[in-house]
Amino acid sequence: MNEVTKSFVVFFSSLKLTVALLAFSMVLVFVATLAQVNLGIYGVQEKFFKSFFVLANFPGTEIPVPVMPGGYLIGGFLMINLLAAHLTRFKLEWKKAGIHLTHFGLIVLLVGELITGLLQEDFSLRLEEGETRSYSESFRRNEVVLINKSDPDHDDVVAIPESFIADQQPVQHGKLPFQIIPRAYYPNANIGMLSSLPEGIDQSALAPNFSTMGIGPRLGISPLPLSYNDQERNLPTALVELVGTEGSLGTWLVSPMLIAPQPFQYAGQSWEIAFRFEREYKDFAVNLIELSHDVYAGSNIPKNFSSLVRVTALDGSEDRESLIYMNHPLRYQGYTFYQYQMDSANGFSVLQVVRNPGRALPYIACLLMTLGLTWQFTMHLYKFSQRRRAASAT
Repeated sequence: MNEVTKSFVVFFSSLKLTVALLAFSMVLVFVATLAQVNLGIYGVQEKFFKSFFVLANFPGTEIPVPVMPGGYLIGGFLMINLLAAHLTRFKLEWKKAGIHLTHFGLIVLLVGELITGLLQEDFSLRLEEGETRSYSESFRRNEVVLINKSDPDHDDVVAIPESFIADQQPVQHGKLPFQIIPRAYYPNANIGMLSSLPEGIDQSALAPNFSTMGIGPRLGISPLPLSYNDQERNLPTALVELVGTEGSLGTWLVSPMLIAPQPFQYAGQSWEIAFRFEREYKDFAVNLIELSHDVYAGSNIPKNFSSLVRVTALDGSEDRESLIYMNHPLRYQGYTFYQYQMDSANGFSVLQVVRNPGRALPYIACLLMTLGLTWQFTMHLYKFSQRRRAASAT
């Protein structure tokens, strides 16, 4: 082993690095806890823990600069430090099996958190009684969709992620006979009919609206600051121009606040355009059979929310019913369905749909660490009792 390699091994296996990383972790948790007041839980997770560096704008500019290590960087170095220490300083011995098990459990926990941070996805599934859906919707991501309605048997949908619209760069897709050119983008905005604006509202204070098609010319755009409240959701608005071979087809105002897609015709085909919550389609459908909202006798205090659903595979291979209620989710094909919200007065239920490939790893890690600590404690207790017995005999 040459000197350079030896220096790397010594550095990554040193106890000083372990102490420094734990100190950085404490500082990161403290700063993130303070920032949660303004950013909310989701914002803090994205900025502090699901990043390699915590970024902040350079004073007086919009240039982001790293100010401290993020969760991914600290966690990655901790795992490397732990592995390097085992390879260089620890020997595989029965008397140290508890330490090995505990550390291996910690490594599994770090890997599980990384997998969860990278791959976990959360969706919502809103169903009215009797309604069936084979897709769920993202809590925070949105998409602009162009829907070709010309085929009576199916819709041909082209979905464009919100990030493309935010960059305001032209988008050309092979299935579209026209180009999509974002002209304006507001990450959070309120829209309303110009004819119903309260008296005294100056329309010149609204954002410029140069839409020419659909309902857009009759709407006013009021940009709002981004919300970091975990109980609220940002609703973006965009002005999108479609350009065909013969020129512009017009500019549409699109927003998730507009429930119905806006139809138009082009080249003898029927199209629709919409800005909606990002969808994930599945190979099974969920039907809400019945919802229940129980309260304690003599009060309006909720006692239980439950949804009776039928899950049907689209290929007909499975058809079963399941009751979803508090702490009793439905698990199916890698998805977990939780009871999230309910409005019994309007007859709809909202399920939270979670897909987490690493959901079992924290349980395995806790089991390994428990076994390791129990083994280590038992070994020390046995040695202590042996010494006491020997001292008593003497």
